[in-house]
Amino acid sequence: MAENVTIARPYADAAFELARGEGALGPWSEALDRLATVAADPTMQACIADPKLSAGQIGTLVLDVAGKLSAEQQNFVHVLIDSERLQVLPEIRDLFVALKNEHEGVLEARIASAFPLDDASLASLKTDLEARFKARIDVTVSIDPSLIGGVRIAVGDEVIDASVRGKLANMAAALKN
Repeated sequence: MAENVTIARPYADAAFELARGEGALGPWSEALDRLATVAADPTMQACIADPKLSAGQIGTLVLDVAGKLSAEQQNFVHVLIDSERLQVLPEIRDLFVALKNEHEGVLEARIASAFPLDDASLASLKTDLEARFKARIDVTVSIDPSLIGGVRIAVGDEVIDASVRGKLANMAAALKN
């Protein structure tokens, strides 16, 4: 939701600045990933919304489930609880990762493939993408059988559609014109 992203942005910015100042972007990213997973869990969402639980009880529960966190990360969780913003942790994590990647010169590539890619093919594809975009690439692969064959790659705003479905759609459009 756009509203959640708007709410999450200042918290993500604050977490990024704190993590960058500590030289701990990696640990903060891992901690926010765990916290976002905890906050997105339906059982945890029910606990967060339960008016019978105090902020302290929710904080203890979240911190116990999230695993080892630094003192600053624990304080961050308490700020989110006190501000009633714990539910936007997934958006905070996503914005934080985007800021971290921009800072480190890393681009995210989302690859959808009709079939599972073997390690050699994925490594070759990643190398080609890094050469094309002149940046380090983090790859996320998903399987989408509706592509029929080939891959569809999204890097930022650019989409490379080398799927059979995409080629068939281009042919259909060309025939209509």
